[in-house]
Amino acid sequence: MPPADLVSDHLNKAFVPAFELSGWGMQTFVDEMGALHNPDHLHLSSARIGALWTNVANEKQGRRIVGQAEIPRPPTTGGAWGRARWQCQINAWFGLEPDFIITIDAEYWADGCDALPDPMAARCALLEHELYHCGQAKDEFGAPKFSKQSGLPVFAMRGHDVEEFVGVIARYGAPAGSPVRDMVNAANAKPVLSSGGIAMACGTCQLRAA
Repeated sequence: MPPADLVSDHLNKAFVPAFELSGWGMQTFVDEMGALHNPDHLHLSSARIGALWTNVANEKQGRRIVGQAEIPRPPTTGGAWGRARWQCQINAWFGLEPDFIITIDAEYWADGCDALPDPMAARCALLEHELYHCGQAKDEFGAPKFSKQSGLPVFAMRGHDVEEFVGVIARYGAPAGSPVRDMVNAANAKPVLSSGGIAMACGTCQLRAA
């Protein structure tokens, strides 16, 4: 859980490192011995994932953003000082520059999820959604890409499995063997875990919205 004073303080806007959250996420979903291990995240076994709590409200296109995953990039403006200032902030938060940063709305995690039917499942769904955005790059043949120097995965941001309009599916259906059909089948099947009551917006998704 985020620090209580961060959730209750609406005047002093802040971002606070959440080592316990990233550690819990790795142990629970990525580690092969994790209680809720998901093999889809195995490429993240060697990843450095930094997490941040924030009490800064974020809204886009009329939707509240409660989570966002990104690959940290230095600013393209501000010159040497701007880049150095960014690097100092990253070092102050995490010590080493992470491969991905996941930012979570502290108030939503602490209080908003409690309004849903299964608060813990909602929290798991939110964090796993952001972990799914933390992908592995593909080579020219579509195979997972690895560094020639280290042999470790080359990381990249990942989009959604399905990109189609509801109206098109309603009118023409989902072709067999397509990602849309896979999504429909998954939706019709009983959840492997308890329902997450996913009623959140993802900043990473909003950045990709057309």
